[in-house]
Amino acid sequence: MGTLNLPRKVSVLGSTGSIGVSTLDLFEQAGVDIEVIGLTAGRNVARLAEQALRWRPQVAVIQDESLLPELRERLKGSGIRSEAGDQAVADVAAADAQWVMSAIVGFAGLAPTLAAARAGAVVALANKESLVCAGPSLLRTAKLAGGAVIPVDSEHSAIFQVLDPALAESVSRLILTSSGGPFRNATREEMANATLEQALAHPNFSMGAKISIDSATMMNKGLEVIEAAYLFSMPPERIEVLVHPQQIIHSMVEYADGSTLAQLGPPDMRPPIACAFAWPDRLSWPAPKLDLVTAGPLTFQHPDPAKFPALSIAKQALQAGGQAPAAMNAANERAVSAFLDRRIRFLDIPNVVAETLERMDRTADLSTLNDAVESARQTDAAARRVADEVVGDLAAA
Repeated sequence: MGTLNLPRKVSVLGSTGSIGVSTLDLFEQAGVDIEVIGLTAGRNVARLAEQALRWRPQVAVIQDESLLPELRERLKGSGIRSEAGDQAVADVAAADAQWVMSAIVGFAGLAPTLAAARAGAVVALANKESLVCAGPSLLRTAKLAGGAVIPVDSEHSAIFQVLDPALAESVSRLILTSSGGPFRNATREEMANATLEQALAHPNFSMGAKISIDSATMMNKGLEVIEAAYLFSMPPERIEVLVHPQQIIHSMVEYADGSTLAQLGPPDMRPPIACAFAWPDRLSWPAPKLDLVTAGPLTFQHPDPAKFPALSIAKQALQAGGQAPAAMNAANERAVSAFLDRRIRFLDIPNVVAETLERMDRTADLSTLNDAVESARQTDAAARRVADEVVGDLAAA
């Protein structure tokens, strides 16, 4: 491992979430020699302080400014600088780290991810929304700055590892796999009456509430289709989703000659993080190994479009182009929030998204500014307003 050209200076944006925790655990398990420039979190001040005391970053940032006094008290005497707010998060992203884990959930991750890309860092991307809302701009920014964007989502990491850029023209299909979520075997009627607790019960992973609900609606796969289209320059008609409950095959690339290459591994986020950290090398660490004998049969099925309309909504937004994906993402965030607050039913979530896009299309409310990032911000704000109106109509019905 000593001969590898590994990043020395790193930052973790969203360090207290599941991906951030897995990232720091990987560093611990691998025993890598790193200097942590910054750690950021949204509201989990206790865990952030605990991580900061272990990793001794130059700065620890809590996004919720009301929690700054508590963070400073917890880090008192440590010599670690404490900051708060959106600008402080962006400042960490733009600092002199060579490698930045972008694991902030939601649209809030866009600005700091772009800041890291502008700084020329290698961005390990776990924030779907950055690509969905401003994918071409993000990728172009990273390239011009001399950095890179390496996907961390297990599906995109799998494609990244097996797709030969020199043979991109020979790719027939990209096949993203999905666990199917907690409602894979449920009827639509059962989904209509699903409780919040049932929707949060992911069969394979322990994740945050928003990501868990996206998995249950399969909007996470819709977002991933859009990501894959941007990351790998692939039209939507050549991207397919298959339900694979065992989550052993993370994605596949089908070539024109009939060969299909797959990347396999146990359902654990640390291997794709390790791939992003060491690429193009491979990091030696006590990784969980795949035992195909004990893994059991591997099964696949097509997702039911009647049960999971989010997939077709996402493809339609991708085909519409422009700021439609950003509007879809914003509407989904507001719909998921309303469901978590128990104001709408589970199957209302994709309905809110579809209705929001229809209303915005009718009123030409999709921003078309030349600045893609500012367009995404304006579209995001407009879509949230419309989505809240749709949620209000449903709640009043």
